[in-house]
Amino acid sequence: MTLRLYADRKKWDLQAVRVELSHERVHARDCAECEQESGSRIDLIRRYIVVTGTLDEAQAERLLQIAQRCPVHRTLEGGPTIVTELDVG
Repeated sequence: MTLRLYADRKKWDLQAVRVELSHERVHARDCAECEQESGSRIDLIRRYIVVTGTLDEAQAERLLQIAQRCPVHRTLEGGPTIVTELDVG
């Protein structure tokens, strides 16, 4: 959604955006992209973004930068606090 809004504002020919996610628990030392070197396990989320349209290399790079700053990405990166409530009626 963030990419769509940005491209529309710039009047770029972004025809479609598809995002695929995968999640796994891995040892930090087994993750080449991770900055942690501890023996602990971490949640690793991989994101694969496919865009279609007539975009040049600079536009594609800018969309990647925007994807890194979208609200969902920022929330997950910050490690959200989860509060669970149960109501038994």
